[in-house]
Amino acid sequence: MIRFFRLAAVLVVACPALAAGAGTAVDPKYAWNLNELYPGEAAWAKALEGAVADVPKIAACRGKLIESAGTLLSCLETYYAIDRRLTQVGVYAGMNYDLDTRVGRAQQMQEQGRQARTVFASASAWMRPELIAAGQAKIQALIAAEPRLAPYKQPLVDLVRRAPHVLDAESEKLVAETAQLSNAGQAIRDVFVNAEFPYAKVTLANGEAVTLDAPAYTKYRAAADRGDRLKVFTAFWGRYNEYTRTLGTALNAQIQAHEFSRKVRKFDSSVEEALFGDNIPTAVYRRLIADIHANLPTLHRYLNLRRRMMGIDKLGYEDLYAPIVQRYERTFTPEEAKALTLEAVGVLGEEYREILGKGFESGWVDWFPRTGKKSGAYSTIAYGTHPFQLQNFTGLYEEVSTLAHESGHSMHSFLADRAQPYPTHDYPIFVAEVASTLNENLLVNSMLAKAASDDERLFLLGSHLDSLRTTLFRQGLLAEFELSIHEMAAKGEPLNGENLTALYLKLLREYYGHDKGVCEVKDAYGAEWAYIPHLYYDFYVYQYATSVIAAVKLADGIRSEAAATPPATTKRDAYLRMLAAGSSRYGYDMLKEAGVDMATSAPFDAAMRDMNGTIDAMETILKKRGR
Repeated sequence: MIRFFRLAAVLVVACPALAAGAGTAVDPKYAWNLNELYPGEAAWAKALEGAVADVPKIAACRGKLIESAGTLLSCLETYYAIDRRLTQVGVYAGMNYDLDTRVGRAQQMQEQGRQARTVFASASAWMRPELIAAGQAKIQALIAAEPRLAPYKQPLVDLVRRAPHVLDAESEKLVAETAQLSNAGQAIRDVFVNAEFPYAKVTLANGEAVTLDAPAYTKYRAAADRGDRLKVFTAFWGRYNEYTRTLGTALNAQIQAHEFSRKVRKFDSSVEEALFGDNIPTAVYRRLIADIHANLPTLHRYLNLRRRMMGIDKLGYEDLYAPIVQRYERTFTPEEAKALTLEAVGVLGEEYREILGKGFESGWVDWFPRTGKKSGAYSTIAYGTHPFQLQNFTGLYEEVSTLAHESGHSMHSFLADRAQPYPTHDYPIFVAEVASTLNENLLVNSMLAKAASDDERLFLLGSHLDSLRTTLFRQGLLAEFELSIHEMAAKGEPLNGENLTALYLKLLREYYGHDKGVCEVKDAYGAEWAYIPHLYYDFYVYQYATSVIAAVKLADGIRSEAAATPPATTKRDAYLRMLAAGSSRYGYDMLKEAGVDMATSAPFDAAMRDMNGTIDAMETILKKRGR
C-alpha cells in the first residue's frame, strides 16, 4: 500500500508504444486502453521527468516543516503530488510491459523508475525525524489549526506512532540508500532459479521427455498416472536438494537483512517489525499458527477423503495435486464469466454490482493471453482513474473464479479511491486479499446453488476444499517456517541448506500426519522451502491464510442476513464501509469493526466449519454412489 514516507517502491516499466501488444490485433472491447492514463510515450516520459524535477522542492521544506500549519500543508502537498505522479508513471509503464514482456527497452526503463524512487526516498528521508521530533501534541495542534490538513491526519498520527523506531535524519538517509541492497538475497535467488538453475529431466509413462522447470512441475505434479507423479517429485526435489547450500545462503542473506533492519529500528523481533507497519498485533500471527495446530485433525480428515477418492491404500505428498474429481467439461465465454460474477456478488448490493458491470464494459479488463503477455492475473489502479485487470482467460472455470477474485480487488480500489483523498486511498495488505477471496467464496456458493448434477457439485466442492487446504494449511506451514527461521537468526543460530531442510521436513511431516500414517512425506521433499519465493517477502504469506479466514466469516454473515426474512444488510454495509475506508484506519481495526477479530479463534472456527461442511457434502454424494 502507499504509506507515508515509504522508503522505496518498485516500478515495472516498459515502452508505452507497445500498449496493444507487439503486432497482435486485439478487439478493443477485450483490451485495455492505456490512453486513459497517458496518450503515449512522450507524455509518460514528460510526467516522469516532471516528477523527478520537483523532487528538490522537498529540500526547501527542511528545517521549517512545522513552522506553521500552512507550511506543513504546503510541504505535504508537494510530497504527495510527487508520489502520486511517480505512482501513475509506474502503473502505466508496468502495464505496458506486461502486455509484451519481450520489449528489450523495458529493463532500462524499469531501472530508471527505481532510481527515481530511490532519489525521492533519499530526498525526503529527513521528514520522518523532523516530524517525530515535533511530538504528538505539536502535530495535533497543527492539524487542529488548519482544516485542510485533515486528509493527512492518519499518516501523520501513524508516523508519530513510529517514533521509537525512527532514526536521526542522517541515519534515515543512509537506510534509504540501502533499500536496493536489502533485497540482494532475493535477487540472487531469482536470477539463479529463473535463469541458471539446471532443472531435472524425466521421461513420463507415455514416452514424453519433460524438463521440469517451474511451469512443468506445476503441470506434471498433477499427472493422472501415479508413477509419473512420483517420478516428477523425486526428480524435481532431488535436483533442488543438490542446491540447498546455494539457495540456503541466498535465503540467509535476506533473513539477515531483516535482522539488520529490526536491530537498527529497535524491534524485539522481525515479526514485530513486519507487522508494526500496519499496526497488526503479533497475537494475530501466533493465533493463526496455534489455530492451525489445533485443527490439524480437519486437515487429516481431508487427506483421508482424498485417499479414498483416489482409491489408493496409502497417500503420499506427491498425490496432493492430482485431481480427485472430474474436471468441469464446460467452458465459458467472457460474457458468461461476467454474468456469473455479477450474479454471485449480488448479495453485496445493487450499487456494487452496477459499478462492476459498467467496469466490465468500459475497458477495465485485458482478457486474453497472447505472445509476450505476462502470465497470471492482477488488478491495479492509478488514483483518479479506474481499475485495470490483467487476465489470461481461456474459458476454464478456474478463470471465472480468477475474474471474481480480481474483481474484488478492483472494487476495493474503486470504492476506496472514490471515498478517500490520495494520502489514504490505498489499503493495507492485511485486508487486500479479503475483498478478493470473499468474491471467490460468493462465486462458488452461487455456482453450487444452481449446480445441475452431482458431478458438477463434486467439482465445485473439491475445488473449494483444495483451495482451503492450500491457503489455510499450506500457507500456515510456510508462515510457521518463516517465523522459526527468523527466530533462529535472532538467536545467532546458522541458517544453511541442511538445517533449513531439516526444519521444513519436520513441519511437513507434522502437518500432514506422516507419523500417524495419514500422508507419507519422503525425505527429499524437505527441500521444498528452496522453491518458495514468498519466504523472501518479510512475513507476507500468513496474510493469505488470514484473508481467507476473514472472508469466510464475512461471507457467511452477509449471506445469512440476505437470506433472512426480512433480509438485513448490517453486515454487508459494515463490509462495504471497510472497503471504502482505504488506509484511513488500520486494517486490523477495520476488520474488527466489520465483525472479524483476527486475534481470536472465532474466524478460524468459521473457516473450519466451512471446510468440514464441504467434506460432509462430498461424503454425502460419495455415499449415494456407494463409495
